[in-house]
Amino acid sequence: MGVATSSMAAKFAFFPPNPPSYTILVDEETGKLRLSSDTLHQRDNVDVLRLCTKKGNEIVAMYAKNPSASLTVLYSHGNAADIGQMYHIFTELSLHLNVNLMGWVSLIILIDAYQQFLVSCY
Repeated sequence: MGVATSSMAAKFAFFPPNPPSYTILVDEETGKLRLSSDTLHQRDNVDVLRLCTKKGNEIVAMYAKNPSASLTVLYSHGNAADIGQMYHIFTELSLHLNVNLMGWVSLIILIDAYQQFLVSCY
């Protein structure tokens, strides 16, 4: 009962945009991954990465580099947004906090943790 309930709750509570607000393109000149969207202003100091989890799921991440930074912030974002919607926030945080920022939207990890939490409640 608990697993079925948590699975349904997770589907309603944590739903990413469908379709995603971005597409991933390969820059022909550099070979680097880039996010493409009508609302994104591409920045040269941002690397886009595809990360593979232990369970074989793929997470899209970005690394905003700040040349004057001495620290790197790891930012795992987990609500109903995707990396395209968080791109501007991540780049602005990097700039204003004077840090490098590695950010990703971790819906799968969050849903797994939420399901485990709900199971422990029953």
